[in-house]
Parts: sequence; structure tokens; C-alpha cells
Amino acid sequence: MSYFFSKMRDAIQKGLYFVINPFVRLLIKCGITPNMVTTIGLLGQIAGAVILVMAGYKVMTAGVHDYALVTLGGAVIIIFSLFDMLDGQVARLGNMVSRFGAFYDSVLDRYCELFCLGGISYYLIESGSLFGALVTFLAVVGSLMVSYTRARAEGLGLECKVGFMQRPERVVITCLSLLATGITGMCANYKGNGFSPDIILIIAMCILALFSNVTAFARMNHCRKQLQ
Repeated sequence: MSYFFSKMRDAIQKGLYFVINPFVRLLIKCGITPNMVTTIGLLGQIAGAVILVMAGYKVMTAGVHDYALVTLGGAVIIIFSLFDMLDGQVARLGNMVSRFGAFYDSVLDRYCELFCLGGISYYLIESGSLFGALVTFLAVVGSLMVSYTRARAEGLGLECKVGFMQRPERVVITCLSLLATGITGMCANYKGNGFSPDIILIIAMCILALFSNVTAFARMNHCRKQLQ
């Protein structure tokens, strides 16, 4: 299963690189460095998280679910998530690959996830879903542990890329669920009774929480076998 997802991820990545490479070369000509791209991506993700917090705050203060804000937050996050791909290509095509750049990118990726999932958790709390907020917290734990287990394994000289709930999959699930929740809410003109579009977001967080933690444990088992 993980092999299938790995191949599919690589194919999608190659297709995206083909599309974005002309833009990447333009950035290089403008003197944009990989670390600048990484920083812009973080700032954009923070902006997306702030929009989600505003949506939650509006529910708390006015009792109104503004799904246009949820949609906007999801759109901003998915747009600036692309910068995570851009910085690597700028580094490779511009011959600006550095060890610090790789470290900086990895650290800011964690910040991006924390801000994004933190914004979602706040929104769900204010929307009255304590369960959804709790599940989002578990998704935060799983996301961090997926990254940590790989980093710790590589520190021991091991390769550890098993599991399919890696960062690209987590970003796609998070962003698409935000867009689906927001668009559904706007189309349904949700008034606070009957079906709540937030269920879509909560289900996505459940998937993220479950499979990210499964991936983290799979990586621990993978390392255990190699070290034995």
C-alpha cells in the first residue's frame, strides 16, 4: 500500500514540477532565494490560520457560521502550501542547495502544520465541537511524530520513509476538507440546525489523526527491524 502511494505521489510531483518550473526560473532570475520562498510560505499559512480563527471568533461573538471565511482560509493555506514545493525547486534549479536551507525548510514546515491545525482546532471549539478539536489535537500529535520519527531515524543513519500519511497527503486532506466544508456551508446556507458542514472537516481530522499516528508507529517498527 505504501509503495503504491509513494509511486502515485512521485508521479503527481513530477507533473506539478513540469507546471511550476517556468515560474521557478522566473523567481531565480528575480533574485529570490529558497529561504525567502520558505518564509513567504510560512507567513501565508499563518494568514490562513488567522482567517480560520476569525471564523471561529465570529461564531463565538455573533453566533454566525461564516463559511466564506472557512473557504478563504482553506484557499489561502493551499496556495501557500505550494511554496513548500517551490522552495526546493528554486534551490535545485538555481544551484542554491544548502544544508541550512534543508534544515530551515523542515523546521518551518512544522510551524506551518501547527499554525494550520491550531486554527482548525480553535474554529471547531468555538463551533461547539469539542470532539472535533480533540481529534485535531491528535492529528497534531501524529503529524509531529511522523516527522520526528523520520528525523530521529536519519540521525541514526537509517532511511525511514514508510507509511503514506506524509506531509503532502496531510496538506491535501487538510486543505480539501476546509474547502469542502466552506463551500458546502455557503451552498447550504447553514443556519445552525440540521446537517452541519463542519462534519466534513471533523471526519478529515479523524482520518488525519488515525493514519498519521499509524504511520508514526509503522516507522518505529520499521526502525526496530533495521536496528535488530
